[in-house]
Amino acid sequence: MSEPITKVKDVMFPRFTAPDLDVVETFLTDFGMQRAARTDTALYMRGVGSDHHVHVTELGDPGFTGIAFTARSAEDLETLAAAEGLSVEPTGEPGGGSKVTLTDPDGFRIELVHGIEELPEIPIDAPQFVNDAYAKPRLGIEKRIRADHSHVKRCGHVVVNVTDFRRSESWYKQRFGFLSSDEIYLGDENLVVAAFMRCDMGPDTYVDHHTFLCLGAGKPEFNHAAWEVCDLDDLMRGHDRLVEKEYEHAWGVGRHILGSQIFDYWRDPWGRTHEHWIDGDMFTSEKPTVKYPAESALNCQWGQPAPPDF
Repeated sequence: MSEPITKVKDVMFPRFTAPDLDVVETFLTDFGMQRAARTDTALYMRGVGSDHHVHVTELGDPGFTGIAFTARSAEDLETLAAAEGLSVEPTGEPGGGSKVTLTDPDGFRIELVHGIEELPEIPIDAPQFVNDAYAKPRLGIEKRIRADHSHVKRCGHVVVNVTDFRRSESWYKQRFGFLSSDEIYLGDENLVVAAFMRCDMGPDTYVDHHTFLCLGAGKPEFNHAAWEVCDLDDLMRGHDRLVEKEYEHAWGVGRHILGSQIFDYWRDPWGRTHEHWIDGDMFTSEKPTVKYPAESALNCQWGQPAPPDF
């Protein structure tokens, strides 16, 4: 494949639509986010990290609109805009910054953004040392986990179902420089239907095992998005909070095979799947692509297998 137009730094947020922003805000607050800004027609929720917002919902019928990826530089916006015959524009949203807006092969709105305001990180309880059978760093200290929601730090990845996997894979890699960590096949190793894709930050910088995944499911739709939380205790107290609030649990808690992260999946009031995760694999650009059968993507190292409706 030819050299990509840009190489993105990370994913920043997914973009949704919903008919009631109050309901969205209540769910996301219970999920572990906080309001960054709100207008008459849109809600911007942040985590405890420095990103101005990690989740956007605009007023409208329930739906998924698209994804915003973070550019490495303002020059990358100009490069992508020139290649696509587009313009660099202000985001026109809280946090400011600039963007180039594209439409992927299935009609999803894909934004490359840069210069959005960073916010001061929100202090939280520091993760506590963990004693295991081989090392006891927590000496003379009692562990007490106060009841609370989880604390989302950042958006980690977004997954979409697409009409034609290879077409979408090529489109995203050419524009954003993604590398495939793992490919998923059905039966025959040549029948690849999905790939866990990571950012290419070079041979010296470790990045998440996957930032984006597209799955050739035959029709385009949102699959899920995932937000990193503080640690295992934070994930589990968030699990208890969401149970207490009677939200719909989708899958977890468990540890994935591909990516290795500990996960917990929940559905928002309109059925969109939101994931908490911690402890994922990280790789540089040097990691080769590995192929796995489809069951590896849905099975886990511990925890229950994926339910039939996942």
